[in-house]
Amino acid sequence: MGRLKATLRIDDHDTFLTRIIRTFHEALVPDVTVVLGYDAEAISLTVTRSGLSPRFVVNSGFDDGQLSSLLVGLNAIDRPGVEAMFLTLVDAPLFSASTVRAIADRYDVTRAAIVRPVSGGEHGHPVLIDRTLFAALREADPSKGAKLVVRGNVSVEGDVEVDDDGAFMDIDTPEDYEKALTWVRRRGGPL
Repeated sequence: MGRLKATLRIDDHDTFLTRIIRTFHEALVPDVTVVLGYDAEAISLTVTRSGLSPRFVVNSGFDDGQLSSLLVGLNAIDRPGVEAMFLTLVDAPLFSASTVRAIADRYDVTRAAIVRPVSGGEHGHPVLIDRTLFAALREADPSKGAKLVVRGNVSVEGDVEVDDDGAFMDIDTPEDYEKALTWVRRRGGPL
């Protein structure tokens, strides 16, 4: 994108990252941890100025790929009593709080190892990962990331059908960004 995705504006109130944090808060997720890497100070300052206060952890080895950031976050949250974690990427900021709640509710009922939103054969964000997979994430091949662990543990029980276009938007290019902004403007009001 040529710019920090985390600080790109989604609307008059939120950046990519603040929208994600706010969505998790609206869905009553009790502990939101943000893994920062490149330009961590600027990103954390943007979030702090928004009035949000997630826990920040810094991945000094962010150049080692996404798995390294996931592991820094996992190590920050993994403690007795933690049953699972939500995972999302900064380039997927438009999922709704109702999608987060639907995923959490499905997990409460099924205890599926992976719970994720699906629609028409497509899967989206965020993904809930049960603690039984934490060791597998720690042992994953850095060149392949978490995908093999996630894909190897999906199930019918863990797939939650949702009507939330935002859960399936991945913003990687300036064209994707423009499409997302158009989508947000058409919807009007809060996400």
